[in-house]
Amino acid sequence: MTITPASLDALDVDPAFALHRGGKLEVRSTIPVRDADDLSLAYTPGVARVCTAIADTPELVNDYTWVSNVVAVVSDGTAVLGLGDIGPAAAMPVMEGKALLFKEFAGVDAVPICLDCTDVDALVETVVRLAPSFGGINLEDISAPRCFEVEDRLRSLLDIPVFHDDQHGTAIVALAALQNAARLTGRSLGDLRAVIAGAGASGVAVTRILLGAGIGDVAVADSKGVIYTGRDGLNPVKEALARDTNRTGFTGSTEEALSGADVFIGLSGSTVTEEAIMSMAPDAIVFALSNPTPEVHPEVARRHARVVATGRSDFPNQINNVLAFPGVFRGALDVRARTITENMKVAAANALAAVVGDDLSEDYVIPSPFDPRVAPAVIAAVAEQARLDGVARR
Repeated sequence: MTITPASLDALDVDPAFALHRGGKLEVRSTIPVRDADDLSLAYTPGVARVCTAIADTPELVNDYTWVSNVVAVVSDGTAVLGLGDIGPAAAMPVMEGKALLFKEFAGVDAVPICLDCTDVDALVETVVRLAPSFGGINLEDISAPRCFEVEDRLRSLLDIPVFHDDQHGTAIVALAALQNAARLTGRSLGDLRAVIAGAGASGVAVTRILLGAGIGDVAVADSKGVIYTGRDGLNPVKEALARDTNRTGFTGSTEEALSGADVFIGLSGSTVTEEAIMSMAPDAIVFALSNPTPEVHPEVARRHARVVATGRSDFPNQINNVLAFPGVFRGALDVRARTITENMKVAAANALAAVVGDDLSEDYVIPSPFDPRVAPAVIAAVAEQARLDGVARR
């Protein structure tokens, strides 16, 4: 297709294209440059004094540059939203959007960086070389299982927060919603048996945070059925899941495992029948989170489940990562945390759950991203936990 001004105008009939024309971000200066005196302080010769001080005392970079308030949003474009491997150029609108959300919801400056490489070694090396310019790294839309190794290696190499939002943002919000759903139905997490459909980035992270929070039992299923010890063809990530989950020993399909289960969490893009939801325990909890098409339609799930959540904004109880990642990074940056610990993630989930408070109901187990209480609650909880965990530098 040859792009002409006329064809661009035709695209702009669609409001999404019109909104994205020219991109969604810009860089603005924080100080005025009105005359030669301002210029001599902002740039040469005044800037040399600041550079020399930072060379002598490197940590001053956090006080006299933007580094301590800026996050790199890094993707290789291999697992973008529900679009899959569309490459780095096509991923840029999403990464711009992520940076926009950082700024709008928590005042964090973020720079979208789409990398034209997919090899794990190349990704890690590139991000490590970029890291001195940033106070944190938000990994985004990198396909599993590579995303696990990329994050683990970067966390070991860097002394700034590294956070794969597809994993941990989803996990934080899902835990918060499940805590409230359990409270609504008079149970604790330890009383619940959960089935998770999907063993990708978000499925693994949700499983891990639920295990850490004390879920009674959880079985994880992929496209071949429930993961269990001894199943053929498991990669190392799934082998670890098999060791730590599925205490009841299910070996069948997702739908078979749902019989008598208390919780279903869908993160797979697959479908689940109404009969399977009907077979769940009384006061069932269904989080059908695939977008744009949930594993089971929420109206169908509501016929049999007490609480239903989706990843969509047009139904109640949206499990939306924007409830977590802006506040998590803001809290970590504010105390100049060296990393984001598991305790910090759980603290964020607890803070989110607490925002709902006494307004808890079937259609309100998680707050709206536009609730002004959300970001301050998450920021405060994460910052406090970072200090308790000994990873805060101020």
